[in-house]
Amino acid sequence: MRQTWRWFGPKDLVSVDDMMQAGVEGVVSALHHVPTGAVWTPEEVALRQAQIGRMTDGAASGLRWEVVESLPVSEDIKKQKGEWRTHLANYKASMRVLRDAGIEVICYNFMPVLDWTRTDLAWRRPNGATCMRFDLVDFAAFDIHILARPGAAESFPPEVVEAAAVRFAQMDEATRAGLARNVVFGLPGAAESFTLDDVRLHLAEYAAVSDERLRTHLVDFLSEVAPLAQELGLRLCCHPDDPPFPLLGLPRVMSTEADYGTVMEAVDLPANGITLCAGSLGTRPDNDLPGMMERLGPRVHFLHLRNVHRDTDAVVGSFYEAEHLGGHTDMVALVGAALREEARRRAEGRADWSIPMRPDHGQDILDDLKRKGQPGYPAIGRLKGLAELRGIMTALSHPALGAGA
Repeated sequence: MRQTWRWFGPKDLVSVDDMMQAGVEGVVSALHHVPTGAVWTPEEVALRQAQIGRMTDGAASGLRWEVVESLPVSEDIKKQKGEWRTHLANYKASMRVLRDAGIEVICYNFMPVLDWTRTDLAWRRPNGATCMRFDLVDFAAFDIHILARPGAAESFPPEVVEAAAVRFAQMDEATRAGLARNVVFGLPGAAESFTLDDVRLHLAEYAAVSDERLRTHLVDFLSEVAPLAQELGLRLCCHPDDPPFPLLGLPRVMSTEADYGTVMEAVDLPANGITLCAGSLGTRPDNDLPGMMERLGPRVHFLHLRNVHRDTDAVVGSFYEAEHLGGHTDMVALVGAALREEARRRAEGRADWSIPMRPDHGQDILDDLKRKGQPGYPAIGRLKGLAELRGIMTALSHPALGAGA
């Protein structure tokens, strides 16, 4: 697997120098400052490539921008309203620009409104490290009492509704405001940010959009962009819902293996693939990550390797982002399945046999706690995760074991 690292650009507190010292082979980035729906210009793409290609002293880094995460899909496209046709044309134009720049892998998602949802961005662990957490009771307190979404209480079991009322009553105004900020934090570095009124407006517009309708819109989108990707030699990979269960009454269409199978069958082209995110999918106990890698492997174009610890075995429940080898996903089995897929691709003669992966997220440890970087993207915590994953890859690829053969 090709070891990559997510970088949010010059404002990222983790520098190109840091990536070099971590020993990564490629970079995952995006033009977060460009408004969603606009065209990515050759000049902006070239500038980001140049930034990745130089260390702080001006020396060449040797690193290349290899994966786009994300080329965002606008809410208009997801709802097929407003400027969605213009945004679709702009998306295609951006794909051509990326092809001309030599970037072949484009990660995107089709989650309505928020790209991911957590209730705590710095949850303290017993050893002093911090991580991101989704607490179902806290989220219910937000949904029912802070956002005050109509009918919100009907989305939760009675015991969660009762616990949320108690939890909300115990919060002071600062705690309530902090919880709201965490839930609507969205994607770090994004051009847009949401207020509660923005969220309410988006929720109202999605009121008539069912799971089936959103899935139809996703297939419509892929029917337009996947053939172009195939023609241009690009690989599209859809990121799963995060978390992969219903929230805020919004539709969810990329949460399970069956969801991925439906979409890949509907637009059956090699360019129409997936981002297998172990952390997102792993929050559901009914998602078999090593098995998904085995069965969906030919269409896995990008890997996010992180782990989560679930508080319960319920499909909808609380979880926190664990150490890479410390959660409920068998990371050794998952990496082994990925290495076997790479071996199969090599035997087939596929040019894309090496699957780009990145150590997704990480706990804030050591000097991360002082640096206060992007939530989920600390320098040392991710380096620790990468080192652990690198160890698994090295061991399983050893001739004496042969797991990767």
